[in-house]
Amino acid sequence: MTQRGRRTVRDLRRGNRSALLRHLYFEGPLSRQELAGHTGLSSGSVSNVVGDLIGDGVVEEAGSVESDGGRPRVLLQVARRNGYLIGVDVGETRVRVALFDLALTELATADHPLSDSGHDVGQVVSLVLKGLTAVVREAGIDQAAVVGVGVGVPGIVEQGRDGPVVHGQTMGWDAVPLGALLRDGTSMPLHVDNGAKTLGQAEMWFGAGRGARNAVIALLGSGVGACVVADGKPYRGATSSAGEWGHTTLRVGGRRCRCGARGCLEAYVGAEALVERWGGAPEGASEEAAIAALLRAADEDDASARALLDETAEYLGAGISDLVNLFNPELIVLSGWTGLMIGPRLLPAVREATAAYSLRHPWDRASVELGRLGPDAVTVGAATLPLARFLDAGGAGAHGRDRVAGTTDFEPAS
Repeated sequence: MTQRGRRTVRDLRRGNRSALLRHLYFEGPLSRQELAGHTGLSSGSVSNVVGDLIGDGVVEEAGSVESDGGRPRVLLQVARRNGYLIGVDVGETRVRVALFDLALTELATADHPLSDSGHDVGQVVSLVLKGLTAVVREAGIDQAAVVGVGVGVPGIVEQGRDGPVVHGQTMGWDAVPLGALLRDGTSMPLHVDNGAKTLGQAEMWFGAGRGARNAVIALLGSGVGACVVADGKPYRGATSSAGEWGHTTLRVGGRRCRCGARGCLEAYVGAEALVERWGGAPEGASEEAAIAALLRAADEDDASARALLDETAEYLGAGISDLVNLFNPELIVLSGWTGLMIGPRLLPAVREATAAYSLRHPWDRASVELGRLGPDAVTVGAATLPLARFLDAGGAGAHGRDRVAGTTDFEPAS
């Protein structure tokens, strides 16, 4: 019987597979010699593990490069069509489902706007399942080839007895067993996490956060959230609710927030709040169209639009200063569809306001940047949940069910 805590040969083999696979995924193509140098494994161990990965179809050859005085070195890469990933963004106004290959190349999408019933649980589950069926059919793949489905949702996600449970106060969800509800409609492996945290993982792996160890990825959409990364790992808190930045108090006794409290940051800088505070949006316009109209009005020297954006920049700077003073990050990334729409115009004023409200020492060592993955980054981030599982498992046995995502180190290579 194996003693508790002692690593078995199987554990070591899986660890070696995972280490090599992660390096190939984030740094590849690489030769066997380069893999040995990166991982510290012996050339014999690298050859054995690579042979297994190639035999399993997880890794493939990707050409060769000349070497100094010897035979050309064969390059290796992860086989991008060895499996497929699905990312789902349960947003404020729509459900977006996208299917990717292992290189996160988008192959199929399905967008379903949320109707007047809003975040009715039954409607959301139905739209997610409908989207899963649609993207698998559009891509023309066998469902069994899907490594897993990642779902990003507003609210707090915790592991329940029967899978992920969502507490979404702003949308009326109280301990919704989303994992179990989705599992009843699909056999594909499921991973559920907060949307801001999925966005954070994507930006840390592939976007503006890559290379940082202490960062905050801020999501500005209809609402506001954040992913706090401390020493390369997501900080979740006691019940996985850390990062609810949008519900920190900006003004005591201020505007009523969707969560029921007064004066939350979200009640001033979220898209829904911006549209309400402006009052000049075209009748019947979507939030995206209304924010675009706000920016156009400011460009045309509309006094109320300009004043609102100036005030929003200061509010954002004050909110970011709280992050600077509390967490001492080296980087704050402003992302989400609203953040990316207003960010290019407001970023200089946001930085100025952040400096005014922050302690000088931590602010001197921090920067505020825009996200690099576009307005659909939550969908990409959701797809990284099963991808993380795939890499952790060394490309094998990755079809575990109902794993609460986000416990993986955000550093690309271990």
